[in-house]
Amino acid sequence: MIITNNDWVLNKYKESLNIVYIDGTFKDVLIAVRDKLHLGHELLTHPLASSVKPSETPYKSIMISDEKKIINFNSVYMIENAIITYDKFDKEKLKFLDDKSAEDLKLVDLTVLESALNI
Repeated sequence: MIITNNDWVLNKYKESLNIVYIDGTFKDVLIAVRDKLHLGHELLTHPLASSVKPSETPYKSIMISDEKKIINFNSVYMIENAIITYDKFDKEKLKFLDDKSAEDLKLVDLTVLESALNI
């Protein structure tokens, strides 16, 4: 399962992969992932993977397991720390993101995801 707020990911993989689209922020994606992990899903990609800081992009795609098992506390710990880290960054400059930069950041997020998918 991929939880994302990146419409490029949604449009490219909605027919072939289990996509949960979040119409919201990077933090909204982190919280949606956290909620799924509390139900027994497991992280498959690091929530802060890539060299792009949370203050530099509004887009995030995170892979988790489709199936639920017992709660994986390592996954929960990782997502909780990612939320804490996200909150530390000043995201003020994202308010001034132009359309070209936004499209570039969607591509970066998609590329990072595809590297995890080995596509």
